[in-house]
Amino acid sequence: MHLGLYGFGTRLGVDPSGSKQAILGTTLDAGDLFTDRVRLRPSAEIGLGDSVTTYVVNLELMFRFTVDSEPAVPYVAFGPALYSQEHCGTVTGIDCPAVWAQFALGFEIKLRGHMSWLLEYHGEDALRRHRFFIGLTTRRGP
Repeated sequence: MHLGLYGFGTRLGVDPSGSKQAILGTTLDAGDLFTDRVRLRPSAEIGLGDSVTTYVVNLELMFRFTVDSEPAVPYVAFGPALYSQEHCGTVTGIDCPAVWAQFALGFEIKLRGHMSWLLEYHGEDALRRHRFFIGLTTRRGP
């Protein structure tokens, strides 16, 4: 197990379900667990638009199907997410803060050196909400 800051990423996305928001997010590559293909990745997202600002903090366990040196690296991730929103509890039908089950499916496409494009789908709240992201991510070299 190797913990530390191995990389970070920024991403922009949309949430077409629910409140149809624009999403701004960031990720940290917090270490390898058992192998360099299993990673711990905390992240945070802010949803803007509609009438409510939303916040999601994730702790994902990511499995990468190939090594970092490949030109494209597909991955899958699972983990809990803490959801909240502006004026929590005043919007009917939404309980918050809430803990959600999180699922992510994506891939990185090498841009240059240790920098890659990130394309990602997030299924949140037991797949009741869907978010799509594009961004840039880095990975510290050996």
